[in-house]
Amino acid sequence: MPAITSTNVATAIVKLVAADALPALVSNLVMGNLVNRDYEPTLAQAGDTVNVPIPPTLVANNIAEGGTVTTQNPTLGNAQIVLNTHAEATFQIPDVTKVLAVPDLLRVYMQPAVIAIAERIESDLLGLYASFSANTPVGIAGTPITEAVVDAAETALFAAKVPSSQPKHLIVDANTYSQMRQIPRFSEFQTAGDAGLRALIEGTVGKIKDFFVFRSQLVAKTGSSPVTTHNVAFVRDAIGLVIRRLPQPLPGTGAIAEYADLGNFGMRVIMSYQPNTLSQQFTVDVLYGVAALRNTFAVQVNS
Repeated sequence: MPAITSTNVATAIVKLVAADALPALVSNLVMGNLVNRDYEPTLAQAGDTVNVPIPPTLVANNIAEGGTVTTQNPTLGNAQIVLNTHAEATFQIPDVTKVLAVPDLLRVYMQPAVIAIAERIESDLLGLYASFSANTPVGIAGTPITEAVVDAAETALFAAKVPSSQPKHLIVDANTYSQMRQIPRFSEFQTAGDAGLRALIEGTVGKIKDFFVFRSQLVAKTGSSPVTTHNVAFVRDAIGLVIRRLPQPLPGTGAIAEYADLGNFGMRVIMSYQPNTLSQQFTVDVLYGVAALRNTFAVQVNS
């Protein structure tokens, strides 16, 4: 059995924090769990560019009896995503041994840091609404959403040849979600069955017009009178979220780092001692970039 040393204890503390941090981060994401995530445990620096291949378009040709095939030379598309966001949340713990003895206390420290990073990622993803210009936006600024608007969004994605195998998602703000719960045909048992009952009793919209509906407090809004709420209808391959590992701190600098990987997501946790405050400092950080991958695979739904 290896001897218990201060180094072993310090490493164990960082691993404990990392093990709690990542599951909590993923559970606080909405958009981050719905888009195309590309994560590799390779080291990268802020400003690096990741190339994401996009499948080419081919056509079916009619071959006559005794004829030959028509050779096509498709060009593989490419979307460049720059790792331009290094998000971090740092906090200090005066007595780290107390945290080890009371695990719930660690979660009290971790939760604000995790939520801060999750909100930053969500805001960046929802801020991509302006990148989706191929399909004409549906809905009117400052006007409650209607069944016809939701229907128009689904029709736009179908006309854009979005693969039917990919689930469609609709991310809306709190007010729009409330408006959808009050659309008569979707909120009554006699017209929508169990789904209407859930909307009425439990307050969950669930699925409308082939959209899985989610709400977020971070949906982008612009203007003042009226305010335009930029809800987004999309499928997974419309948006890319690329995450890469950050390097370990230099040896001998007094900092210990540990990586946490889960479900195409990764982050780094660093622990260091701060002599000015006589406390342990923890930094939770992640390096990522976001971009629109397929312009035609999403549509703005204004309200």
